[in-house]
Amino acid sequence: MKENIKRSPTREKLIVNQETDEDLILNISLRPSKLTDFVGQKDAVENLKVSLTAAQKRNEPMEHTLLSGPPGLGKTSLAHIIANEMNTKITATSGPAIERAGDLIGILTNLGEGDILFIDEIHRLSKTVEEFIYPAMENFEIDFVIDKGPYAKTIKFNLKRFTLIGATTRAGLLTAPLRSRFGIFYYLDFYETADLVKIITRSAKIQSISATLNEEPDTIVDIVEPFLLKAGLLKRTPRGRELTAKAYEHMGLVHNTEEKQKEMF
Repeated sequence: MKENIKRSPTREKLIVNQETDEDLILNISLRPSKLTDFVGQKDAVENLKVSLTAAQKRNEPMEHTLLSGPPGLGKTSLAHIIANEMNTKITATSGPAIERAGDLIGILTNLGEGDILFIDEIHRLSKTVEEFIYPAMENFEIDFVIDKGPYAKTIKFNLKRFTLIGATTRAGLLTAPLRSRFGIFYYLDFYETADLVKIITRSAKIQSISATLNEEPDTIVDIVEPFLLKAGLLKRTPRGRELTAKAYEHMGLVHNTEEKQKEMF
């Protein structure tokens, strides 16, 4: 005899919405801030390095960039890394959050020279908002109407040169006119098992050190780690962060001879 088990709506909601505010803050603090720290997506990262270097040499903002692929593969992280590498500010929003063209006016007019506007789920922009953003992407200007009836006037507003980074999990839903206005396209694919291990290991190490020192994870990443790197006590390797021979000597520990020889070359 089968029993009909009814799930409580409250319980189902708890199961779906598992990420708390603390989880969100922790995830943000664990995001890599530099391209060299980003794990996986080798092809996209290599091409992105070229684009960043070219933009920096020209002393111009990067071309508008579209990041597509399944969710959870680093599109948001890459957008923040680009902003950090270009030493500029990033403003993040999402397609569903921009309901009217007026919502976009405030965002665009507050962007500085070279700033980045990151729109997640860009395929969910309304048609009105999408058409409004075309001249902003092409000529860095927007037209908006003030007053109504016979007193209506169209005002052209010049914007600072900015970079729009769009992220989408449904590239097929983007209209051709919007897609054509992006100069750079990157598709992010699923991670290899080895890359997933690196990501999990790095996050676990940071959280472990954070708990030991009773400091926030972002403090470890932004303050403690850079100091140790500058002091020559820590080094970046393909396997993650490792202590140098100087660090072993400082702590009075024996350093592996083979590792010591690798540091010399």
